[in-house]
Amino acid sequence: QVQLVESGGGLVQAGGSLRLSCAASGRTFAHYDMGWFRQAPGKEREFVGCMSGSTGITTYADSVKGRFTISRDNAKNTVYLQMNSLKPEDTAVYYCAAVSPIFRSKPYYSPDAYHYWGQGTQVTVSS
Repeated sequence: QVQLVESGGGLVQAGGSLRLSCAASGRTFAHYDMGWFRQAPGKEREFVGCMSGSTGITTYADSVKGRFTISRDNAKNTVYLQMNSLKPEDTAVYYCAAVSPIFRSKPYYSPDAYHYWGQGTQVTVSS
């Protein structure tokens, strides 16, 4: 089992920055694929970005490309989502997710691909 805990959300003005953290415990997650998703009220959970556990390659949704960056510190069992140039439409609850690449059977952008989820952290961007 892997437990994930997000932190770092909050209220920020448009154009500002936030860094979300996702701390993992329970197992060494160094080789897990890690994803970030978000969900705004009344909308489906949306892919934000992910990082391959084996290659470190990151992939982002077009809506955040060039503004958001995923990184990880395996020594701290933590994954980060750096969010810059925030827009009001980035307002949502942000979730981190993890899956062992051995067991991932769905595309990386699908929430169904991930087996472990954090509780989410609220990000609100004011205009």
